[in-house]
Parts: sequence; C-alpha cells; structure tokens
Amino acid sequence: MRQRPSVGLDDRRWQAYPELIARLYAARALRPEEVELALRHLAAPDLRGLATALDLLEQARAQQWRIIVCGDFDADGATATALLVLALRAYGYERVDFRVPNRFTMGYGLSRTLVEAIIAQGGCDLLITVDNGIASLEGVACARAAGMRVLVTDHHLPGACLPEADAIVNPNQPDCPFASKHLAGVGVAFYLVAALRTRLQNRLAQPYPSPTRWLDLVALGTVADVVSLDRNNRILVEHGLRRLRSGACRPGLSALMRVAGLLRERLQASDLGFHLAPRLNAVGRLEDMRLGIEFLLEESSAAAMAMAEELDLLNKERRDIEAGMQAQAQAALARLELGRPTQAAISLYERNFHAGVIGILAGRLKERYHRPVVVFADAEEAGEVKGSARSIPGAHMRDLLAWIDAQSPGLILRFGGHAMAAGLSLRRAALPQFEEQLQAAVKASCPPAIFDRVLWHDGALTLAQMTKATARLLEQAGPWGAGMPEPRFVGEFMVLEQRLLQERFLKMTLSGENDNGVFDAIWFQPDLSCWPTTAARVRVLYALEINHFRGREQLQLRIDAAEALPD
Repeated sequence: MRQRPSVGLDDRRWQAYPELIARLYAARALRPEEVELALRHLAAPDLRGLATALDLLEQARAQQWRIIVCGDFDADGATATALLVLALRAYGYERVDFRVPNRFTMGYGLSRTLVEAIIAQGGCDLLITVDNGIASLEGVACARAAGMRVLVTDHHLPGACLPEADAIVNPNQPDCPFASKHLAGVGVAFYLVAALRTRLQNRLAQPYPSPTRWLDLVALGTVADVVSLDRNNRILVEHGLRRLRSGACRPGLSALMRVAGLLRERLQASDLGFHLAPRLNAVGRLEDMRLGIEFLLEESSAAAMAMAEELDLLNKERRDIEAGMQAQAQAALARLELGRPTQAAISLYERNFHAGVIGILAGRLKERYHRPVVVFADAEEAGEVKGSARSIPGAHMRDLLAWIDAQSPGLILRFGGHAMAAGLSLRRAALPQFEEQLQAAVKASCPPAIFDRVLWHDGALTLAQMTKATARLLEQAGPWGAGMPEPRFVGEFMVLEQRLLQERFLKMTLSGENDNGVFDAIWFQPDLSCWPTTAARVRVLYALEINHFRGREQLQLRIDAAEALPD
C-alpha cells in the first residue's frame, strides 16, 4: 500500500476547504480553481468539425430530412442515442429515428451490414453516428455511395485514416483544439446538441429546451464508459446527478433506481456504475439494445417501470452467465500456469463463452490478475472470433493492438477502442499467433513496473474523523470515479467478529486500538482462501461510507483489502 502525495497543498486557497477534503483534492492533482463545478465552467465548444455539423443539421431541419441516429450497444451508446433523438425531436426535427447494431449479427459500429439494413428499410437523408463511426471507413463509404449524408460523432481514438464523412465531431481527431479529450460518446452528443440549440435560437429567434434537461443521460453514459473524470466530465456528471436526485430525469431512470433499491436523494456516481449501468448494459449483452434505447425514450412512468423490471431480470441472467464463465476461465488459467513471468498478458477463448459477456469477464480478470486481458468468443461469421480487451495503467490497449497490426498485417481483421478497453475480431485459427503477438507487444511496449499492483490510500483517519458527518462530507466532495479515485484510508483494528454472508461477502465488526470505537465493516471480494482468519488484529484499506438499510443509517467501512497482523 502506498499513500498518495498531496502536491500543491501549500496553496493558500485550500484554506477555504476542510483540511481532509483539501488534502484529498491535492492528492488528486486538483488545483483550487478546479473544484468549482458550475455549468459555466464547461469547456468551450471548439470541437473541430462542429460548424460543418451544424450546417448539415440546420439544412436538415429546414428541409425536414429523414434522419437516422446510429448508436452503439453499450450504456454510453444508448444514452447518446436517446439524448440526440430527444433533442432533435424537441428542436423541430419531425423525421428522426434510430438504429443500433445487434451485437451478435452485425458487430460493432456503422458496419456495411448495418448500412445495408438501413438501405433495405428505405434509407435516410442524414445518418448520424454516436459513440462510434471514427473507425467505420467501409460503413461510411457505403452510406455515402447510397446517397446518404453522414455525420460522425465519436470519442474513440482514430486510426491512420479517417472516414470520408460529411462532418466529423470527435475531440480526439487530429488537430482538434477542444480542451477536454476525455468526453464519452454521450458527452460529444451533448456538446453537439448544446451548439445546435444556440445556432437555432440565434437564427430563428425562438426558445428551445436547454440541453441540461438531458444531463441525467450524460451522467449515466459518462460514468458507465469509465472515462476519466476530468473537470469537464465532473461538471457534467455532478449536474446529471443533481437531476437524478431531484427526480427531474427520464422516467426510465427513475424506475431503474427503484428497481435497484437505490435511495434517489443519496445517489452517487458509483451507483450509476455499479447499479444502473449494468442493468441497461444487460439488454445489449443478451438481447438487442434497441429495447434499452426505447426504455430511455419512454415517457410513461408505468410503462418505464415494467421495462425496468425486465432489465433487472436480464441483468440477473447476465450475472448467472458470467458466474459460469468465470469458473471456466479460472480452470483455463490454471492450465496456463499464469504465475510464470513470461505471461505478460492474458488471452482466453472458450467455445461456449457468451459474446455479450466477454467484456465483463475481461474486466474481472484484469482486476484480479492486474495485466492486460483479451477474452474471445465465437462470432457470427463462420471461422471468426470476436474479442473484448481490458487493460491496466501503462498498457494502452488500442496501441498494443495497433503494434500487433503493424507487426503482423492481416492478423487482426478489425479493431478499435481506447487506452483501457478495445474490441477486435480474428480468424479462430489465428488465436495462437495472436496470443504470441500480444505477449510480444506488452513486453516491447510496457515497462515491467506496471505489473506491480499498487494499492493507493489517503492516509489514516483519526477516531474523531470516523463519523457519519465525515462520510457525508466525502460524498459531497465528489463525484468520484475514473481519474478521480474515491478516497481510501488505511488503519489497524481489532477483530471483534467476522462471518461470511451468502458464501461471498465478509461481514466484520472492528474496533480501534485500545477499544476506541466499534465499526461495522463489509468486504465484498475477500480472498476466501485466507478469510475468515483467526487473527485478532488486521490492517485494512477501506472507504468510509453510510450504509442505508431498512430506514436506518449506519457508519460502515467498505473494505478493499486486508492483511492479518501478528498479535
């Protein structure tokens, strides 16, 4: 375990904040002026291609073009699609529909298959991608050859060539001056909508709904896509959370909070990532994300509740499938002798892996073994497999795939993504060669130090600080998430009681040294080979939080890691 350094804490402006909060912010390299999260501090909309995109959209409104929004089958893509459809309809566009590729039959993004399906259904005048399209060279070309105009909005890293679209809006395309490079797909859609509203109001001299009414969708998609919470994203997420807490949000999200058993008024960014996003993502993983987008568009509270219950059932099914795949994965990894120093990355394929769940499994294995992971399942195309990749800091996943593609042209059929996550397709027969190349790419590109797992903490709390008031202060200091890690503290405690719940969770009662205070603690992912332990003393890494249960509030330590101490 290693404590985060608080760089810049000597800045006098930190004196305006509680000492603990100032220390936490400084340890995350924030400057005092970056703490304020008012909407007026959002980065200016100087996105390359935005003016051209607005010209297209202005012409589309004047001539009432038929518009199809093409999204992605994850939560970021679904929220981005819903936001753009809602906004365009609210801004006077009368012929707006959406399409989303089926994960199992069409694959990711604006593929030729998806475009051909759109053409077969009558085509459109303007096709807008959200959360995809920057790598869809063939799909964009196919759409334009059929007479469609194409506007690409995306946030993924571009390849060597950009698609020949009529306009591209992506903060990560070359020479884009936009200040925040970490927007999710739904964040890019929000900026497009905000700029469109300004353009229409200036030209038509009439009011249109503020795009802030859809910040609940922006918050969910941003947190779900695990993009870095720089100041710009924290502003978007914070104001989206405010709408969700007040109930001024989409009926579907209100229903999903109730189904998940969340207290609306206490909603945190982590609740979006751990409770709402998985239920929405389950639709795209097991069924068709069109159902998820329709759920987000639904205006009836009663209908939204029925759909939320269906999403909840799908998520339970997804968890069951994942549990079975994890058992298979552990058996396969045992055969791979994972502990060997030559194993710089994990590449795993099983014939009966579910293609909709391989991304979750890759993420779980990445967390457990702290190295890049690619999990494959059979694709719809005969003889092909599709892979979902997750990585660790210091191992840029898309760059690793690009290295392999350069070393072995044609080995990877398709790929795209960003630093921490990517997708790809191979021929099944190429799996052994890919695994060799993946190991070589990691060894060639990544320093050995990245494999040393470091558990960061923010120091120790005094007994006087271990209160509900401190826990509430920590909540209010968020939003916390990727790039803005939730505070973790370290401490030594006496073990008064411990027991397993549901064969998975470890419930503990701890006290400070010399019987100073008694605290409830929960550990959701204990190492069951070592725990419960007979040790009387433990050192724990924990988050301080308030547990809400049956109308009661109880201070709780949520444990991330623990080690037994000698008596």
